[in-house]
Amino acid sequence: MLKRLAESIRNNKNVIEKKEINPIVQFIKDNSFKTERIFSDMGEDSAAVRDGDKYILITTDRIITSFVEKYPFGAGFSSILVSVDDIYACGGTPLGASIILSFKKRKIGDQILKGICYGSNKFKVPIIRGHTNTNGTCYELSSTMIGEIDKNHYISAGGAQINDNIILAVDFKGKIGKASKFFFDTTTFKTSEEVLGRRKAMNVIAEKKLATASKDISNGGIFGSIFQLIKYSKVGANINIAKIEIPTILKKADYDLIMYSKMYLTTSFIVTAPDQNCKPIISIFQDHGLTAKVIGKIIKEKNLLRLNDAVDSVDVMKF
Repeated sequence: MLKRLAESIRNNKNVIEKKEINPIVQFIKDNSFKTERIFSDMGEDSAAVRDGDKYILITTDRIITSFVEKYPFGAGFSSILVSVDDIYACGGTPLGASIILSFKKRKIGDQILKGICYGSNKFKVPIIRGHTNTNGTCYELSSTMIGEIDKNHYISAGGAQINDNIILAVDFKGKIGKASKFFFDTTTFKTSEEVLGRRKAMNVIAEKKLATASKDISNGGIFGSIFQLIKYSKVGANINIAKIEIPTILKKADYDLIMYSKMYLTTSFIVTAPDQNCKPIISIFQDHGLTAKVIGKIIKEKNLLRLNDAVDSVDVMKF
């Protein structure tokens, strides 16, 4: 399993795409205007702008065109979902969203708008701005969301320290998504109170200053998210694959670890923390309806992902 899983990660197009944007991010870092107001920017789930005792959080996401065309309602909903989880991943609270939308057929556009509004109500985030092209030559959908957090509570994706533990937290009460077998839906069929209650675990962890780094798990899957975290933290990761538990509903559908590791796991987070903080973090996640376990360690080998099964190990690749 170790070798097969390592090869699967190396060939995962979503992981490869994360790697390919590095030169673009670096170019912007090197050539764009800088100001003291910016606390953190590229590489974070949510950038942070200094504002007195708080940080204003900003995140932007694009929904792929093929998804918008095939599942317009789901795409609209996802445009809110992905940005919401970026805000919660650093411990923040969403305040409002802006949408950019272009469509060719009004019938499709109406479904996208219904999905956006469904997401807005589900996550209790108002749509406050946007730009719409009703005569587009193609379908495009992207969202920008703002949030806020006390400046002393912000969790960076780049704060992991050598010898920290790596905690995986997942909402096991989900189902395979309609759009893809690699989408684990934990939100569409639940109440606002349920989906927000689970995400507020990150608010508590942030307020108690228990985590050194965090990321939500999106289309890069478990290992794509870990890759990003170790890159921005300038460290490596050693993951015990035997510690990664697969939700029962997926095991019944014959999902193995290779398939599970590729999934977009909604309502899920990777968190790093020193030994003494792991038990409190896991307890907080459990109190909020998430299953959480320590699955590995942060190591000093920069940008290296290593897998082990408690007996053997394999180095996957450097990001």
